[in-house]
Amino acid sequence: MTNEQKAAYIFSQTVCALIEIEGMKALNKYREMRGKTIAYDEGQFYETAEKYCITHNQVINFFSD
Repeated sequence: MTNEQKAAYIFSQTVCALIEIEGMKALNKYREMRGKTIAYDEGQFYETAEKYCITHNQVINFFSD
């Protein structure tokens, strides 16, 4: 895979993660407005980045291969 292809892959993973995170934020806001506890905490947002392999170390390792 070329560096351009790797960058495109990382970008697509980032978009997927952002879509999921926006849904998580929306559900948290909805639950908050209804007086309920939030569905997702800070740790779960970080887990989403890990799930899509877009943490700093994962990206560096991806380009090192």
